[in-house]
Amino acid sequence: MAYEVSDNSNKDFTKNWVNSSRFLFYLQVFCLLAFILGGCYKLYTYRYKGTPDVEIQKSSQYKPEYK
Repeated sequence: MAYEVSDNSNKDFTKNWVNSSRFLFYLQVFCLLAFILGGCYKLYTYRYKGTPDVEIQKSSQYKPEYK
């Protein structure tokens, strides 16, 4: 009886540097893209929504009005 020994070291993540480097590159690109899109979304939700309507005292205007 002859037993066939299969060599799975070519498929191992730590042994095959071509597949592992490709996977790590795409993982790095995905993480960077997720970080940038998350930051843009956070900036969009807390964006400047315009000047508020604030009542200014008459005495502190550019041309003050006194009683």
